Amino acid sequence: MNIEFSERANRFGNNIFNILNNYKNERIRSGKAVYNFTVGTPDYEPDSYIMEAVSIAALVPENYKYSLGDTPELIEAVIDWYRRRYQVNLTSDEIISVNGTQEGMTHIGLALLNYGDTVLVPNPGYPIFEIGPYLCGAKIEYYNLLPENNYLPDFDSISDEVAANAKMMIVSYPANPVGVIASATFYEELIAFANKYQIIIIHDNAYSEIVYDGGKGTSFLSFPGAKEVGVEFNSLSKTYNITGIRISFLLGNSDIINKFKTIRSQYDYGTSYLVQHAAIAALSGPQDSVAINCKEYEKRRDALCNGLEKLGMKVHKSAGSMFVWAQIPEGYADSNDYCMKLFCETGILCTPGSSFGTLGEGYVRFALVLPVDLINTIF
Repeated sequence: MNIEFSERANRFGNNIFNILNNYKNERIRSGKAVYNFTVGTPDYEPDSYIMEAVSIAALVPENYKYSLGDTPELIEAVIDWYRRRYQVNLTSDEIISVNGTQEGMTHIGLALLNYGDTVLVPNPGYPIFEIGPYLCGAKIEYYNLLPENNYLPDFDSISDEVAANAKMMIVSYPANPVGVIASATFYEELIAFANKYQIIIIHDNAYSEIVYDGGKGTSFLSFPGAKEVGVEFNSLSKTYNITGIRISFLLGNSDIINKFKTIRSQYDYGTSYLVQHAAIAALSGPQDSVAINCKEYEKRRDALCNGLEKLGMKVHKSAGSMFVWAQIPEGYADSNDYCMKLFCETGILCTPGSSFGTLGEGYVRFALVLPVDLINTIF
């Protein structure tokens, strides 16, 4: 039988992280050392009270049924956390849980986009920012994040025609892969831009709790007018070291949230009660480890930046996120080739910048997932 696959399916190859994982496994089988800086999965353990909450919940038979939505206890925990952390007041109709931001970002366009609608996407940017809208039939228009502008969008560089046609814009700070944070002035300009052109803002706030050098992460929703123009994803994965649990929240504009709830009810039966118990424990429990882990990430950033400079790289010293963005040494024109050469010669495995868009070419991304002592030994 001749099976013809969809155009959208044929557009994609294997995920870059799966490809790099295969290289890693092949080298390990040959008995050689691998220093894996690719996937941003924290190597810290979850706090014991989170694991205990899941363990207790796992012994309750009722927790294995469909949840069909978020429990009042979970909603209250989110409301309390956002109020404590960002001084943002949320109501129950402004919150929905999703199975990780990756899933939520993939599907949010189903509630907002018609086929052919224009979405503004950062270049460089995390791949799902483009893939999600594309899978919903959107037309992708890139806005450039340039080092000379500290990887912030230049709103004046977006033409009136493109802006007027845009229905949605995806923004993410602290930014993956480039590791920059945004100022209050930026968010004010973003909201004004959204109002001027009637663009819905989708803000990914996965790394707000990993900010360095005495800074403090913020929420898009903490700025006046944000709820009128958009929503924000906030993931517990990196903050509480529970990437495998898959729990994130979409928060903000109640009309968007409620329409998304309707869409999700067609393909999802609600976040598992076990996952909800983990999230409640994480949000409501002691927060000491969040600051401790952030400080350790900062030490890793410093050690890694020093090591990369020894390899001849120009390093952008991250202000936030769990990544370091570095320009490949002179004499190399292709980030993929440089990554493979570095891996074959040293066992150091990083992600080519071209995986994050055309403006990522010439750069590589390192995840801060190895301890300081090991980083110092490697370099």
